[in-house]
Amino acid sequence: MSGPPLFYPHGARIAVLTQEVVGILDYLAPEGGVRLGQLVVVPLGPRRVMGAVWGPGTGDFDPARLRPVARLVDAPPLAPEMIEFLTRMGEYTLTPLPLMLRMATRAPDLDQPPSARRVIHLAGAAPERMTDARAAVLQVIAEYGGAGFAPAELAQLAGVSPGVVQGLVKAGTLAETLAPRDLPYPRLDPDLPGKPLAPDQAEAALRLRAAIASRAYGTTLLRGVTGSGKTEVYLEAVAECLRQGRQALVLLPEIALSAEFLNRVEARFGDRPGEWHSGITRGERRRLWTMAAQNHVGMVVGARSALFLPFADLGLIVVDEEHDSSYKQEDTVYYSARDMAVLRASIAGAQVVLASATPSVESWVNAGLGKYARLDLRARYGSAELPEMGTIDLRQQEMEKGRWISPRLAAEIRARKDKGEQSLLFLNRRGYAPITACRACGQQIGCDHCDARMVEHRFQNRLVCHQCGATKPIPVACPSCGVEGKMTAIGPGVERLAEEVAERFPNARASVLSSDLFHSARALKQAISDIGAGETDIIIGTQLVAKGHNFPRLTLVGVIDADLGLQGADMRAAERSFQLMRQVAGRAGREGGEARGLALLQTYQPDHPVIRAILSGQDEEFWDAEAAGRQAAGMPPFGRLAGIILSHPDQPVVEDYAHALARRAAPLQAIGAELWGPAPAPIARVRGRYRVRMLIHAARQAPVQAAISQWLALAPKAPTNLRLAVDIDPQSFL
Repeated sequence: MSGPPLFYPHGARIAVLTQEVVGILDYLAPEGGVRLGQLVVVPLGPRRVMGAVWGPGTGDFDPARLRPVARLVDAPPLAPEMIEFLTRMGEYTLTPLPLMLRMATRAPDLDQPPSARRVIHLAGAAPERMTDARAAVLQVIAEYGGAGFAPAELAQLAGVSPGVVQGLVKAGTLAETLAPRDLPYPRLDPDLPGKPLAPDQAEAALRLRAAIASRAYGTTLLRGVTGSGKTEVYLEAVAECLRQGRQALVLLPEIALSAEFLNRVEARFGDRPGEWHSGITRGERRRLWTMAAQNHVGMVVGARSALFLPFADLGLIVVDEEHDSSYKQEDTVYYSARDMAVLRASIAGAQVVLASATPSVESWVNAGLGKYARLDLRARYGSAELPEMGTIDLRQQEMEKGRWISPRLAAEIRARKDKGEQSLLFLNRRGYAPITACRACGQQIGCDHCDARMVEHRFQNRLVCHQCGATKPIPVACPSCGVEGKMTAIGPGVERLAEEVAERFPNARASVLSSDLFHSARALKQAISDIGAGETDIIIGTQLVAKGHNFPRLTLVGVIDADLGLQGADMRAAERSFQLMRQVAGRAGREGGEARGLALLQTYQPDHPVIRAILSGQDEEFWDAEAAGRQAAGMPPFGRLAGIILSHPDQPVVEDYAHALARRAAPLQAIGAELWGPAPAPIARVRGRYRVRMLIHAARQAPVQAAISQWLALAPKAPTNLRLAVDIDPQSFL
């Protein structure tokens, strides 16, 4: 879509896409007319809902029956390129357009005028009379860095009544003032000096700056070993984008990474960029949405949903840790933020930088085929060296019962502690133990709503289902046989590992980094900051610790169970295990540290191909072998996959419907696609709904989306309460 936005005069017949799943409807343009992409409020039955002008009216009925637009929303209209992006993404992912519009207008209060608003902020000392409710309010303010809150929002975040907030205002601890909405963000200075660059960094930065200056689309895979300074390189691309007067978006896979990253951005550009993730306030989300549309924010750092901000002139998208599975959303709208970043950039004439030490096979192949440019950083920045890698063969270790840290690893931890250095113990299992079972009858405690075992979280004294989030107390007596005192935890989680660390190293300061132990993103950021400042001797963490953190004093990484994840039917099992262990090992001996790091993998399979690849450092050979295996099997990126997930509270109903749907698969057969299934999902029941999966396998150039659309159009009438989701390019098969 190009040229100036279309204008529709007063009384013109216009098509409006609403956020409701009811398709595109015709209305009459209001007095003064509207432009393409203008946000409007329209009547829909007895209600009024927000929508966007999507084009000229298309209905073939009497215009006299049309209802007029109720009012215009005082917000920037969606740009033509944004409309094209939402349309093309919806076609690719087979997502209804109203859901796509909802993704693009998720800022709160967009339909409210940009006038001043009342905000609550910290104004004085803590009150003389402190209660748990008041403490909760002050805790929220501290976690959000003193940001201004709407009164109702502050009460909701703290879990208290509005009266508690007003009581703190009367006590003088908080103040309520008028603040203007939607102020522009500070201008970032691209000409401030950055860190000195090594020769390979300087060459990579030069090529990225040239790509940005071309003002044309392109995608570059920036591959560099852990600690090689990829961030400094792509920040130079951001600087060039800012010089061009265009906007840059940096996507991060984990909110907790943003604290350290924002400090680096501020040091490089003199101020902080806009932030977009669940840890910012409603007012800040609305402000960023509006300023992005008006080009009053030059750089945004955010989670995957930041891709849907209405940038006025987007010149660069960086997908940091591009291999990370968290970029794939698997709820309501199924999409890969990495892949959709490439689509959005191609429409906007922008550059994409995919940065990773362990790129995805898809990106590796695209770079090999010449679809993406490729830049390599092969050495660590400055004097830092890559860690020494080794295995601890658990078959040859005398492991004590109920212990998970081998004698060899324990000795290495003590040596680091004595030298004032940090150690990291990595175990990709949240909670205390993955299984709670009865020693009398063997019954394992399962979720009441899912076909999944409940995980013991001893810090919370609860059992938790990691599928649906349901919790219940840890039972004293077995729910099956009624015998008391026989319930036992089986296997280790990070909480159990922390218990062992406390027993074996009583004088060490230990911290557990696991997403379920922090009630807010701000609290997690603070914990990571404290570790970086040296306030911890031993870090115990899940995959959260593998994502880009820089702990200068960390010189030892111990992977407690390197065999976890090596086996499985998932075609990405080897790739993900390699990425995870390589990334977590790369936390050792990074920039700013004086000693070379050591990474030790505890394993019963030291000769496994993935373990051997990690130890040898032959990363390129590993990726080439993975790509060759995919090609031989016709799997992505050399073939196409699409998942169909059906669910219903009644198992026979969903199974019967799935088989009836499978019998109508002629459109899939017409393009040479194979339909695998239907079969129960590996976790067959989640939240009380039985799940059946089908998988479509087709050649790379096959028109899969069109065939699926034709196939589903032939589907029998769905039973009440049946849900059907389409997952193009699935990453998970659970």
